[in-house]
Amino acid sequence: MGFFDLFNENEETREKRQKEIREAEGVRDTEFAAEQAHLDLRQEELDIHKDRVQTGDVVLHKDIVEEEQTVNVPVAHDQVIIESREVAHELTDEPITEEETIHIPVTAEKIDVDKHTVVTGEISAHKRSVEEVEQVRDVLHKEVAEVEEHGDTDIIRKD
Repeated sequence: MGFFDLFNENEETREKRQKEIREAEGVRDTEFAAEQAHLDLRQEELDIHKDRVQTGDVVLHKDIVEEEQTVNVPVAHDQVIIESREVAHELTDEPITEEETIHIPVTAEKIDVDKHTVVTGEISAHKRSVEEVEQVRDVLHKEVAEVEEHGDTDIIRKD
């Protein structure tokens, strides 16, 4: 078939050629269907599923650190003060004895250091769910009906 033959073909030949083209493209020919025919129109929709996955973790633990501390503590001790003074030669009835001893106890405060543990603070942790919005983009396909009119047709469209 030549190029100019396309313009000179008759209606029957043209319909036959269009039918062959549609069949080659995998299009079902409904041109000669019964009184009623229909096409199913389909479109893609997004199926979105969410899964909770672990993205990290937080560990709370205690470390022991050493800190040297110097504290000034006042301590007391006894001092014995010995005073000598002269007296005016007074008479006494007491005889002189060989020994006379006076015992004076002397005391001092000694520092005894102990340690004890006290609670000075508390650390707590909790989780909360924070909702954010993420955009999902994809290309969706949709089938739409296309009506071709050939010749003298009377079509009423109801949408």
